[in-house]
Amino acid sequence: MKKLVVITVISSAVLFLSASVNAQQRTKKGEEAPKTEAQLLLEKADSADAPLVITLDQALQIALSENVSVKVADKEIERTQYAKKGTYASLFPQIDISGAYQRTIKKQVMYMDFDMSSMGGGSSSGAASELADILKRIAALEAVNGIASPTPTPPASSGAESSSEDASSKIANGMEVGRWNTWSAGVSAAMPLVNAQLWESIKVSGKSVELAVEKARASRLDMVSQVKNAYFATLLAKEAFDVYKQVYENAVSNYEEAQKKYNAQKASELELARAKTTVANAIPNVYSAESNVILSLWQLKAVMGVDLDLNIDVDGALEDYSTQMMRDINEIDSLSLSNNTTMRQLAIQAEQLASSIRVQKFANIPTLSLGFNFSLNAMTNDFNFSQYRWTPYSYVGLSLSIPVFAGGKRYQAIRQAKNQYEQVQLQTTNTERQLKIAIRQSLNTMETSMKTYYSSIEAVNMAQKAYDIAEKSYQVGRSTLIELNDAQLALTQARLGQSQAIYNFVIAKAQLENTLGHDFIEE
Repeated sequence: MKKLVVITVISSAVLFLSASVNAQQRTKKGEEAPKTEAQLLLEKADSADAPLVITLDQALQIALSENVSVKVADKEIERTQYAKKGTYASLFPQIDISGAYQRTIKKQVMYMDFDMSSMGGGSSSGAASELADILKRIAALEAVNGIASPTPTPPASSGAESSSEDASSKIANGMEVGRWNTWSAGVSAAMPLVNAQLWESIKVSGKSVELAVEKARASRLDMVSQVKNAYFATLLAKEAFDVYKQVYENAVSNYEEAQKKYNAQKASELELARAKTTVANAIPNVYSAESNVILSLWQLKAVMGVDLDLNIDVDGALEDYSTQMMRDINEIDSLSLSNNTTMRQLAIQAEQLASSIRVQKFANIPTLSLGFNFSLNAMTNDFNFSQYRWTPYSYVGLSLSIPVFAGGKRYQAIRQAKNQYEQVQLQTTNTERQLKIAIRQSLNTMETSMKTYYSSIEAVNMAQKAYDIAEKSYQVGRSTLIELNDAQLALTQARLGQSQAIYNFVIAKAQLENTLGHDFIEE
């Protein structure tokens, strides 16, 4: 016994030490795992004093690793994989261990009827002897059950009638059967051998995993579109801020020029007041544009899934994307919806429903299963476990189930599955039509934005030339401040219109890419 205890302690210690070593090795492996580029960028942004300038590709990389919707979609894939594995488990034997204890409160009573005239050929003495024999057996059973009951002894001589009456009374009053304590324990196992409905259900669960993967891809596509929109919105806000800042600087310069003319008595006080009002009107626009830049950066951080206090800034300008307009339109050689995530999801749902129809049809096919059971039972009147007599019981069998009639339930289930399949087909047709409209709308917006941009280039050049002429004329006194302000307003509108045209183009392009599913296409 001592040796057994020592061996058990040593084995436990070895297992504990090996588990600790494995845990330390896993920890070391986790510490030595290389960091992703997104993690390095975030660490650099946290430690840097100046804003970390990131490109659009870097913003997308950070979003792919930090965005909450992407993480939730990945968790959903794991969940459906677990569900699929759970469905496969139905093909394996299901083994259960059971145990039960039952305490009898009131025992069952057994009654027996006897025809005295038919016993012993009508002889009363023979009937009495047989009743006496039965009475002895009853007393023996009561003794086994732990019931102390004196057995009446019939008289030696003419006591046959009294003995017969006692026995009849004993039997007529009933006899308690069973024991006070009932114990049972057993093992049962069941395994399907032929079950077409179960096999088809496994295919349906496999399609659920494919649907979850496609939904995760849809989340990534939406996230990419949101990041692009927020990134381009930040560039547009910065462009607007630069425009309004230059307007403010021009207003200040014009005010200083008006101040000089007023001091030299070459300009009236009204003109000086107008110049001062122009400066005052330009200040709120600068503050509003600066606020828009901050808000757009917050929006970009939110869709990226990072802290709003992270010190980052966007790289480049909208003008950088203007040179790619013509090339981007020419590169669109395929407008197929084969990679569209909505169409893919509908196709997977259609396959699921087709399998569901087969599942309902297979419910009419007979099933065959294998069963096994082993149990031990004991009935006692005490709790002396060492003296219990356990009675084993076991069996192995095949169970064949043939569906015959269910009131039309299975037939209606098939019709319901077919109806759902037809609904998905109609949804697919309508969705395809709407997506084609969205594609044409994006292409039309891109083409219009490109034409607007090229026309705005000439407008900006002319507005800049007009402003320069008006500024020189105002300095030499050949034009008024009103004409200069009009030229400034035309230049501001032309520059904002140019930036807006580029913004509209890139947003339409991002929407088109999202519709066509050009990002994250599985090889």
